[in-house]
Amino acid sequence: MEGRGGLSDQAASDVCTDGDPITKDYMMQQTMLRVKDPVRSLDFYTRVLGMTLLQKIDFPSMRFTLYFLGYEDKSDIPANVKERTAWTFSRRATIELTHNWGSESDENLSYHNGNKAPQGFGHIGVSVPDVSAACRVFEERGATFVKKPDSGKIKDLAFIQDPDGYWIEILSPDNMVTLMSP
Repeated sequence: MEGRGGLSDQAASDVCTDGDPITKDYMMQQTMLRVKDPVRSLDFYTRVLGMTLLQKIDFPSMRFTLYFLGYEDKSDIPANVKERTAWTFSRRATIELTHNWGSESDENLSYHNGNKAPQGFGHIGVSVPDVSAACRVFEERGATFVKKPDSGKIKDLAFIQDPDGYWIEILSPDNMVTLMSP
């Protein structure tokens, strides 16, 4: 790595190459998080973050359920299961909550959020028009804060936790320009 700032802009650019032309129609579709209790998690992602449940898929023989959530209008969700499945998997940047049946009853189970040693996964990010207004709602709805927008070195940016301790960055695109300026 170069210096104390990681790669220079040029070095980062130099190591990035164009993908195969077949990748031009690829998209980031989902991030999967394992959840202990789907009742608590679905409540958090819908009531606190305002996401919509797009589809629930059970796998009885393997004893788990997938819940797909995203920022979509409920009226756009197809009623037909086959159409809904194709539609769900064509949405950008969804969250897939995976619940292994019975985990909610296991007092010793907790999932690693990636922010404790050993570090790995860090957070997902949710863009909002007004970070402070969003955080007031999150606070009213009982969200756990890792960082409030007026604390720490970087202002106008917040982190909250879901019921399993995963971090969610709350940001405003307009603020990011200011935050990233030297």
